[in-house]
Amino acid sequence: MPIQNVPEVFLNQDTPKPEILVYDFKMSNDVFKTKVNLSQHMFSFLQNGRKEIHFADSSVMVDMGQSLLVKKGNWLWSEMLVENSDLYYCKLLFFSDKQLRNFLDKTCIKKRPSRRSEAYFIIENDLYIHSYLNSLSAINSSATTRAHDMNSVKLEELLLYLLNKYDKKFEDYLFSLISPHTSDFSRVIEQNIFANLKIEELAFLCHMSLSTFKRHFFNEYGVAPGKYFQDQRLQRAKAILEEGKLKSTDIYLDFGYKNLSNFSAAFKKKFGYSPNQLKKP
Repeated sequence: MPIQNVPEVFLNQDTPKPEILVYDFKMSNDVFKTKVNLSQHMFSFLQNGRKEIHFADSSVMVDMGQSLLVKKGNWLWSEMLVENSDLYYCKLLFFSDKQLRNFLDKTCIKKRPSRRSEAYFIIENDLYIHSYLNSLSAINSSATTRAHDMNSVKLEELLLYLLNKYDKKFEDYLFSLISPHTSDFSRVIEQNIFANLKIEELAFLCHMSLSTFKRHFFNEYGVAPGKYFQDQRLQRAKAILEEGKLKSTDIYLDFGYKNLSNFSAAFKKKFGYSPNQLKKP
């Protein structure tokens, strides 16, 4: 699957990337695990549908009751329709590091070392958020030479509101957006052992080519990534089956197998007996 450069993909080819961009994203079908190179920080205001984002060491899913602020980086996006609806709609607000630094300088928030934080911040929608989105839509629905200036003011308004609502927690998150953090390779791997991601998807999240990822993985673990993940997942599957509460038919999909026969064959090759022969309490 090709990588989507966002928000560049939403701009005309000759249009320079603005410091702030408001975009109404709509689609009529489900899309799973799109590789996205997000070059600016992004507010995601879901209007209709569900959204899931996989980060290097975590994932988050939101519905229409929540919004997200997402840090720039390489992520996997899944965007899904809800039942009895044929439209996915999400209002996106992108902004640059420059805009954020200007805001932090203007509000005289004292800069301090940022601890490592999540790549996202969940916002619980409320009356203000709904009112804010209506005003944002009104500004950008008509052509005006002052749209950028007005969007800049609207961004500051939103950030101030969230600082008031979430206080130090949101302040810390804002500073983490402009503080570079390097993901620890082994931590990313351990967090995603059971995430059912493909090797190339993990490589993308680690900002590596597939060949570099495989080489780095072998140097770190002494085994190819495919074998390592299969062994770890089969060990976990065995532990679950030994508890006696679930059967192979209940879990094989969760461990990345498309059908029961493939799971049973891999299980027998690993342990020398089939899941049905497993001794249970």
